[in-house]
Amino acid sequence: MVAQCVKCGNHKWNKKVEDNRITCPNCGYSWTFNKLPLFILTGCSGIGKTTTAHELMFSTEDIVVLDADFFFNIMPHETQDDYLQQVEKLEDLSKNIMQVGKPVLWAMAGNLDKLNGVYNRQFFSDIFCLALVCDEETLRHRMMQGRGIGDEEWIQSSIQYNNYFKTHTAINDMPFDVCDTEGKKIEEVVEDVKKWVTEKMARSK
Repeated sequence: MVAQCVKCGNHKWNKKVEDNRITCPNCGYSWTFNKLPLFILTGCSGIGKTTTAHELMFSTEDIVVLDADFFFNIMPHETQDDYLQQVEKLEDLSKNIMQVGKPVLWAMAGNLDKLNGVYNRQFFSDIFCLALVCDEETLRHRMMQGRGIGDEEWIQSSIQYNNYFKTHTAINDMPFDVCDTEGKKIEEVVEDVKKWVTEKMARSK
């Protein structure tokens, strides 16, 4: 909605975006919008993204917290283009929600490498990613005992992804910060995430 031209009705994704101003190429009309950073809470399967996001949702009114599984459940997810389209829709929805003046944070495991490669990226001042990590044995326990996952291939895949976040600083062109949850209560992790968002918001202004 924010990118639809109210003068000529152009709803296509062909607008010119400079800073916080949108210009319609069809009629030349321009308007301003709230340009805020987009936040991604990421990490491997079983790390606690959903639990953290759920607690975060009820602990602050300053951030709109959502789960990217929404797009996985309603959109195709067989090819890389499918995932690219999911990210496009995620960013499209986010830019509209942000017009209330609040940033959006998504709990999302994958597709970090696609965040900068879609049309709607230009509507955000920055995209910041925070990866939750923990020790291997803790992760294995959470998956097996906490979620009842017995698929060893799934567990090993999560362990490898967790190790990637612990030993790298970016996935392709998308950098990420790391929050070590080892030995922390969920309330402490939520406070760490809130502090991270606050610091990034100040940096993005």
